[in-house]
Amino acid sequence: MSRKKLKKKNFVPRQVEPRFSAPTADRHDLYQISVQDSKTTIDLIDNVIKTRRDGTALKLREDFCGTAIICADWVRSDPARTAVGVDIDRSTLDWGAKHNIETLDNDAARVELVVKDVKGSTGSDFDVIAALNFSYSEFHDRTQLVAYLKSARAALCDDGFLLLDLHGGPDAQFMLEAQRDMGDFKYVWEQESFDPINNRTVCHIHFHFHDGTRMERAFSYDWRLWSLPELRDAMVDAGFAKVETWWDDQDDVIRPLKSTVNTEAWIAYLVGWK
Repeated sequence: MSRKKLKKKNFVPRQVEPRFSAPTADRHDLYQISVQDSKTTIDLIDNVIKTRRDGTALKLREDFCGTAIICADWVRSDPARTAVGVDIDRSTLDWGAKHNIETLDNDAARVELVVKDVKGSTGSDFDVIAALNFSYSEFHDRTQLVAYLKSARAALCDDGFLLLDLHGGPDAQFMLEAQRDMGDFKYVWEQESFDPINNRTVCHIHFHFHDGTRMERAFSYDWRLWSLPELRDAMVDAGFAKVETWWDDQDDVIRPLKSTVNTEAWIAYLVGWK
């Protein structure tokens, strides 16, 4: 699927120092500029929680957190908020600690980064646990997926929820390459392969620069493309009391839906209430 269709049409890149050449660019910085969208995530969490209770969500766990930019922006958004970021890649967490968490100054104390497999228990009584950027798709086996979902559910407070994003539509099942101009560079999403027998898809992110240099395969993914019904059923089997579909529609409004019309490429969120 074209990543362009996975981002909101009014997405505004994070303003950073221009980078014009692959040898001097930082792949994590480029990823945050072209893929991450903390404001949309935090706004969505705020809207979801309002459907169930008064007040605001305060305690977040970001699974597969990578550079933990959502953790950083979460605590920045409210002085009462705390965040725990969990990821198995220490080097990426170290990058995030330096570039995102330390910049919070005194507020950095409200963020904890944990190097750990997300299937293990990490903390408890979270208002929300978010596993975004389709990161859970690294689970090719349903047993592993359900084990993760059960672990996440156990770590939520009684009226907390798990938030997953997913994508689909015909474009997600074909080999393709799509570019998006980010100003200082071009973001390139490549779907190298898709196997319809097991829904395995191999994808890459490349960055192309105006001086002609390229950062090929800055990130690569070996995923299972879980369908929305498959993922929803797995959440139910993991014990979630209710699973809602929040659809990112053409009007850039994310709202709960029970039925919709398929498009070439779409993005949605599943909300699993404990």
